[in-house]
Amino acid sequence: MTADHLADKYQPPPLDPDVDTLPKWLRKHYQEHPDQVAMRDKDRGIWQRYTWREYYEKVKFFCLGLVSMGLERGDKISILGENKPEWYWAELAVQSAGGAAVGIFADCIPSEVKYYVEHSDSTFVVVHDQEQADKLLEIKDELPQVRRVIYWDEKGLWSYNDPILMSFDEVLELGRRYDRDHPGLFDELVDAGKGEDIAVICYTSGTTGLPKGAMLSQAYEVLSLTEWSKLDNWHRKGYEYLSFIPPAWSTEQALGISASLVAGTVVNFPEEPETVQENIREIGPEVLFYGAKLWESVNRIVQAKMIDSTYLRRLIYRTFLPVGLKVADMYIEGKRPALGWKLLYTLAYQAVFRSLRDRLGLSRVKVIYSAGGALSPEIIRYFKALGIEIKLFYGSTEMGIISNPRDGEIRPETSGRIVPWARVKISEEGEILVKSHFMYSGYYKNPEATRKKLDQEGWYCSDDFGHVDEHGHLIVIDRMEDLKPLAGGKKFSPQYAEVRLRFSPYIKDVLVVGGENRTFVSALVNIDIENMGRYAEANRIPYTTFTDLSQKPEVIEIIKQEIVKINQTLPEHARIRRFVNLHKEFDADEAELTRTRKLRRSFVEQKYGDLINALYGERDQIAVEAPITYQDGRTGVIKTEIKVNRIDE
Repeated sequence: MTADHLADKYQPPPLDPDVDTLPKWLRKHYQEHPDQVAMRDKDRGIWQRYTWREYYEKVKFFCLGLVSMGLERGDKISILGENKPEWYWAELAVQSAGGAAVGIFADCIPSEVKYYVEHSDSTFVVVHDQEQADKLLEIKDELPQVRRVIYWDEKGLWSYNDPILMSFDEVLELGRRYDRDHPGLFDELVDAGKGEDIAVICYTSGTTGLPKGAMLSQAYEVLSLTEWSKLDNWHRKGYEYLSFIPPAWSTEQALGISASLVAGTVVNFPEEPETVQENIREIGPEVLFYGAKLWESVNRIVQAKMIDSTYLRRLIYRTFLPVGLKVADMYIEGKRPALGWKLLYTLAYQAVFRSLRDRLGLSRVKVIYSAGGALSPEIIRYFKALGIEIKLFYGSTEMGIISNPRDGEIRPETSGRIVPWARVKISEEGEILVKSHFMYSGYYKNPEATRKKLDQEGWYCSDDFGHVDEHGHLIVIDRMEDLKPLAGGKKFSPQYAEVRLRFSPYIKDVLVVGGENRTFVSALVNIDIENMGRYAEANRIPYTTFTDLSQKPEVIEIIKQEIVKINQTLPEHARIRRFVNLHKEFDADEAELTRTRKLRRSFVEQKYGDLINALYGERDQIAVEAPITYQDGRTGVIKTEIKVNRIDE
């Protein structure tokens, strides 16, 4: 089966040599409107504005500073830190010199940082602050190719005297001096850039092994974002965007860095990761991206706040929410609500939804995206009731955007219609195969892995299981490797149950398991400590730690009832019959999650193998002894008894 749509007729726009790279787009903005605001950064409680002139000059002088220290065309620099203007400046600077940027997630531990820097052959590393600088100082002797570690936040680094360290401002000053001695060099460097140059190397999440460096060209960044922003009608409208998803992820490369240059969005940076929700309210962005896990978190917060609210507010909310859901269902089904329903919805919006959107910082939003994992249809339906259309698109670093819901075509169970520049075919095994005009340029230093991703006809193998429905919408069900068999031959999708369980305000994460030698499905549950903690306090349930709370009979009963509700939507063979509340949260530092918060399913199943086996035995509880890694790098051991809980329906 093939979903061609407009792909056969589609012709990519010509790549204008004057703006075929992101640095050329930056220069264009500087020349046409130098005093227009390009970005804002909240620093010490004040929003600092940067014009295109300032953006351009920071990039220019940082580029020339690096060149003066030996940066050459084709070199790579790694960038490690939170979302800040300096990340953008450093990335555009290395691209201006003909090099490529390598993003590293801020919460990576030193061994992970070493892998990314070493594998990418980075000659310079730009870091945020003392915390990130310390990681590089710990491993610097293992990275002989790194010439300098450049930091942009000097707090805590004043007493450091390691010769490998250098401040961002020092590099800028070097660049100013180099510019005086080499006038016109920066323009020559930018002019030498071409669309086929590698702009950035984004390392894949590594759910199935060591991360691979996907190379994205300048043409990929420029053309794909141009077409995407036009498709959803936010191209060149000057919309506000809040940058807080990691720039090491290709999604932020597109919606943050590329969109600001190609589509003309104004980028805003939060003061701290912890102040994102507050800063969103202040900015009121029109374009916003939340990962699937973040939407689940926002939903849990809303539900928990309503549980803790006054009786009158709960009554108003419970009265009007069904109205919003009813109208949302009508639109989802392609029906136009009757006048009576429109009037009721207007009343519901003014009474509840308007203030709720404002509290969430979504009062001005026009385009909202989500990706990076499956999202419960109930969450999409819920926010549709608030008047917010979450566009759950499908794609990857390698493929780019493949399907995207169009305005007014939001259907909770799908990721929308295939985009005009791509083609999709479903293999006999149910795998989604893709051809697109905008694809990655292969894996860095790994041509064999690049070849393995293509079949004999040149289709890219996504490793995802799904199908295209009769309306041309792509439905992504699960990873091919994650479809699980049960004894008797029937298969089930763990992800289907997992995303629906995470809709609960009391469940933060969950792993659903089965197997060829097992006759039923089980689950490992992470409770949401904040919401469950509020429930415990409100109901006078004493507890000391996460582990203690997770094993309380009242908490177990709440999780049991949440699973019972989900079981009603599942076929008989796929229903969850036993579960445990885990004694700790899944943790990226312990390799249980990727840095984009995707579950490393195979690793987790192996790590908790004894506990999973206990779910299929006769014991009512099992003693666990699990190593944990604290944020400061220290390790410890948790010893506790975990209860095995049965569900009889």
